[in-house]
Amino acid sequence: MKRGRLPLTALRSFEVAGRLESFTLAAEELFISQAAVSRQIRELEQLLGQPLFERRHRSVLLTGSGRQLLAVLTPSFDQIDESLEDIRGASMSADLKVSVEPSFAACWLVPRLPEFRKRHPDVEILLDADPRTIEFRTGQAQIAIRHSATVAAWPRTESRHLIDVRSVPVIASDLLARGPPISSPHEIFAYELLHEETRDAWSRWFEAAGIMPETAKGPVYADDGLVLQAALRGQGVALLDEAFAEEEIKAGRLRQLFDLAVPNGAYWLVARSFDRLTPPAADFARWVTESFHKR
Repeated sequence: MKRGRLPLTALRSFEVAGRLESFTLAAEELFISQAAVSRQIRELEQLLGQPLFERRHRSVLLTGSGRQLLAVLTPSFDQIDESLEDIRGASMSADLKVSVEPSFAACWLVPRLPEFRKRHPDVEILLDADPRTIEFRTGQAQIAIRHSATVAAWPRTESRHLIDVRSVPVIASDLLARGPPISSPHEIFAYELLHEETRDAWSRWFEAAGIMPETAKGPVYADDGLVLQAALRGQGVALLDEAFAEEEIKAGRLRQLFDLAVPNGAYWLVARSFDRLTPPAADFARWVTESFHKR
């Protein structure tokens, strides 16, 4: 097929749908209707004379031909995107969009951003607190910080380890001062337990302490940032990442009850390619990494 007759619009729709394995998500990324995505892929299949997707009731799967075509298109579009960003970045301001897990943003990054701003006053941070995986395409963040209990790498990206997550029990100092003393793990049950996402973390901590846990009651919050706020306001005992609780413990607002910690994955610095970061993104990556490695 001659280059001038390549069905570029249909190929773009197919690449996004194949990469995401969803016509619906492809439509969202491309800002067109799902019907338009489906129509363009149908036209491409008719041109090729064979199906690229296996249509199921609520999902689509790539056929062998679809996987073959996607393996060529995704890196090709990525290279085009990177080249355009390189050219565009040469004339842009020093704005840096960073995608960060909400709890990491609230508990660690935001309190320390003035330090980064002092070292790099020309870099303007655009902070996107979002836990969803991104692929660093045009309009998305240039660099991200992600938490995972098990994963150390994400598709079509590079990742660098920042810090292992170790959760420790903490309580507001003023709550402990007016409440029952805690000298052994089972005495924690005198207070309400604060949970993040599920009640599993406390069960693991009590098991590590050699205690058969009682029914884990207490409020469940969406992320550590909310748990931290609840703990600071004296609403109960929380299991918090040591890195998140560190400054509050140093300031005397929180008290760490015991040294026993339970592991909960790690935080990772993620980028499409660390060698191709813009200068502001490279400065940010260096600063975050140094902040943890000098601990």
